[in-house]
Amino acid sequence: MAKSKLRAGEKVALVTGASGGIGLAAGIALIRAGYRVFGTSRHAAPNELRQGIHMLRCDVTDDESVKQVINDVIRLAGRIDVLVNNAGRSLIGAAEESSLGQAQSLFDINLFGIIRTTSEVLPIMRKQGHGRIINISSVAGFLPGPYTALYNATKHAVEGYSESLDHELRTFGIRVSLVEPVFTRTALEENGDKPDRTLSVYYRGRAAMNATWRNGIAAGDPVEAVADKVVLAATEQQPSIRYTPGKVAGRLRLMRRFVPEKMFEKSFRKQMGVAD
Repeated sequence: MAKSKLRAGEKVALVTGASGGIGLAAGIALIRAGYRVFGTSRHAAPNELRQGIHMLRCDVTDDESVKQVINDVIRLAGRIDVLVNNAGRSLIGAAEESSLGQAQSLFDINLFGIIRTTSEVLPIMRKQGHGRIINISSVAGFLPGPYTALYNATKHAVEGYSESLDHELRTFGIRVSLVEPVFTRTALEENGDKPDRTLSVYYRGRAAMNATWRNGIAAGDPVEAVADKVVLAATEQQPSIRYTPGKVAGRLRLMRRFVPEKMFEKSFRKQMGVAD
């Protein structure tokens, strides 16, 4: 793909994990907002164009792959104004059911993938004097549920990393935001990882949580609701540190903050199908 001239005022966005779901929806929404959008996928074909998104092959768990895709975007467009870190995976299972290797693998994509892409983009944004980094987190980043301990841990880490980074980068004209969806109609649960050493003692709880996720996703927010928040984070003059798409996510944040802890935790376990 040869470099093409940007239209006057046109900005460039890079979205990881853009082959489907939230990433694809975010890319389409950014195009409608006037951005030229590049998306990444581990299996992108050469010169692939998906609904207006220029797809590039990238594995966010590989240092050289990340460096190459950033270099490709600069070669093709000359700048990166917005980075949307969306690539990630889920894992449902008791904490004891995953080996250390599986835990490390999950952190490698959900957290270190964000760190890799962000670290490669920051020198470019500093030179430009502006930029937006938008990390797709989850309500799991502030509301840890049962049978998702490792997934929750990755999202808590993303939240801490993002808040600290936003403090550090404001003087360079760069802002960092989190988008925290609740259940969203994607293939996250279907394509998620399974515990690599399942234990029969956790079968009932794990099955209940899998059912909760399936039902929640089926009745969840459309991906467009998350994409709309991504566009807000990219375009608002004074972006928020957090965006919670849909009514449920916002309500959960308020409840977590104001409802007495014991009362909230008991109700939450019941809703998750693992009541005492």
